[in-house]
Amino acid sequence: MSAFARVIIDRSIRRELDYSVPENLADRVVVGSRVRVPFRDKWALATVVDTLDETPAEGVRPIEALLGDRPALSASLIELARWMANYYCCPIETVMRSLLPQVIRRAEVGWKKQLFVHPARIAPTEEIEKLRKRAPRQAELLDAITQLPAPIPAADLLRQTSLDNSTLRALVRRGLVELREQAVARDPHGAEEFIADAELAMNEEQTAALKLIETALESPETHPPILLHGVTGSGKTEVYLQAIRATLARGKTAIVLVPEISLTPQTVERFKSRFAAQPDMVAVLHSHLSEGERHDEWHKLHSGRARIVIGARSAVFAPLENLGLIVVDEEHETSYKQEEAPRYHARDVAVVRAKIEKCVTVLGTATPSLESYANATRGKYVLSPLTQRVDQCQMPLIRIVDLRQERRKEKAAAILSEKLRSAIGDRLEKHEQTILFLNRRGFSTSLLCSNCGKARDCPNCSVALTFHRSNARLSCHLCGHSAAVPKRCPECGQDALIYAGFGTEKVEANVSAIFPKAVVRRMDADSMTRKDAYRETLHAFRSGKIDILVGTQMIAKGLHFPNVTLVGIINADLALHLPDFRAGERTFQLLTQVAGRAGRGEAPGEVFVQTYTPFSPSIQFARHHDFAGYFQQELEFRERCDFPPFKHAVLITVRSEHEARAQFSAETLARRLKEALPEEFTLGAPAPAPLEKLQGHYRFHILLRGEAIVRLSRLIRETLDKLPFPEDVAVAVDVDPYQLL
Repeated sequence: MSAFARVIIDRSIRRELDYSVPENLADRVVVGSRVRVPFRDKWALATVVDTLDETPAEGVRPIEALLGDRPALSASLIELARWMANYYCCPIETVMRSLLPQVIRRAEVGWKKQLFVHPARIAPTEEIEKLRKRAPRQAELLDAITQLPAPIPAADLLRQTSLDNSTLRALVRRGLVELREQAVARDPHGAEEFIADAELAMNEEQTAALKLIETALESPETHPPILLHGVTGSGKTEVYLQAIRATLARGKTAIVLVPEISLTPQTVERFKSRFAAQPDMVAVLHSHLSEGERHDEWHKLHSGRARIVIGARSAVFAPLENLGLIVVDEEHETSYKQEEAPRYHARDVAVVRAKIEKCVTVLGTATPSLESYANATRGKYVLSPLTQRVDQCQMPLIRIVDLRQERRKEKAAAILSEKLRSAIGDRLEKHEQTILFLNRRGFSTSLLCSNCGKARDCPNCSVALTFHRSNARLSCHLCGHSAAVPKRCPECGQDALIYAGFGTEKVEANVSAIFPKAVVRRMDADSMTRKDAYRETLHAFRSGKIDILVGTQMIAKGLHFPNVTLVGIINADLALHLPDFRAGERTFQLLTQVAGRAGRGEAPGEVFVQTYTPFSPSIQFARHHDFAGYFQQELEFRERCDFPPFKHAVLITVRSEHEARAQFSAETLARRLKEALPEEFTLGAPAPAPLEKLQGHYRFHILLRGEAIVRLSRLIRETLDKLPFPEDVAVAVDVDPYQLL
């Protein structure tokens, strides 16, 4: 029993506070407990991070209340939070907010309660016979209740029997039935039925990968992370499933991270079906859950009822005890990187959490990030290759379509090249399915004046507004600004406005016009706004109700549709020419992943890549499925420029509504950093961001590089703490940035 507790409150004050522990809470307040404490003249919610016998602080006030029966966070998760604060150069309070979902932190949402029907006593036969004559509907309801295998919610019972509430209340008054209030779980997949499936037979490479994981499970504290490098369709998920079965058999728990919400339904279905004998075994955590569902799924994990969690990046903080395995599927994905503070990368946090908790990490992908592959070649990770597709399926044939030649032939740029149109028509005749990929939403990418040449730009950002035909408005995809379509050019007043460029909405309309008998659907952030839209669209596509699926990167990876034999990449150049050292790597990964959706069944797959730069290394290496060749070439470029994986990068963004203040602050900060940093670190000159204006703020970048990243983070934090910035200037530090725009 400790007399004092050190806490981190749920506010950004950049320090930890000590409180005394009242006698009645002395044996219950432990590390990880959630408490309510007095703070200034109010109270605040906080997390206990240490317990003390004495404190140097004066005027210590007592903890007001303990929240919950058990600690919300384990000591190992708090250790992870401290590592994140040091590594990612951010306050510990910011990290703590990420560790606990808001619904758990605030403790405002409770369990959902429902009235359940229980038989109260066994009625004598003569009483039941009288009931049949006097009140036949009550007797009918009583018969239904006595035949129930278990208590049932009153609302469900009345719906099944088509009887009303007054009939049920009459039975309660007779003392034949009781109504008891019970908590019910809001299961996001509760309405679905999962049919148990058996383990699949594995080939030699899969078996070797599973044995490697099982060996690691025997001595996780000494085994490095495993990089499962498997081509698309090589059966990585089956390896995960059997590895998790082995983990559970050892009494351990498992985390499975997937990068996109769109992947979650299919992954959840595979896992729920495999563990269908224990429906509560698998919990799901992602941003499309309601607050109530998130509350119940989190508590299912916290209480130990669920032992497997599937989710997006924040699931890496799931409150599982006795952790045995963390799987990071599609480990190269940029969506694992959080773009707001704390700007963590879930893959790297998973590796560190596994080290702290002494468990095994498996990173799976068809296109490893250069950092992970370099770690494997240096011996930091163990490489486990899967070079063959399961069931002897062939890798798809990739054809490059040179859009420069198409433009010469057709005089104007067509959305679908002649070859791709012909291939789609051929698939429709064979009743096979097609995926068309374009990583750009909307109908037209800009509205231009053919008289003065001005585009309708966003007033808050350095980008053109995109036209969306569904609501006939212009929208900014960065800040959400929306505007009506003008009848005349606001600059010159002429009626000369034209729509330029195209997005998924226009592709869908164009394909529907060319193939009027085909069922065409679109999957992007605009069309998938409803909670179950992902699941419904993917289910319709899998069951063959959709012939052609048009979409953005949410359809690019992880999805398994055996009847898809054609994939069309409408424009492979979109990300290739961005001012970002990872642009080529991202393009190679995306092309490989999208191509991998084709030919996963008995029929061979074909991929058409439309591009204006057909000889780009990213496109040519992807065409030949040559990851090793691309890795070697890209690594030489990175080494020459001192970019990751040879040096860590840190991107500091200084922003303000006033351009001059942002520029002056960035230049001052760069000067101070130059004074504070040793020569081993490279400091770039402050410069306007490639996307100079975003959400009404002018932005300036400072890029730093070095090997000792924790030391560099500490020096940056110390410099920032000493430098007072104007109130309207904000500074963000991004360690290991994935977005340089």
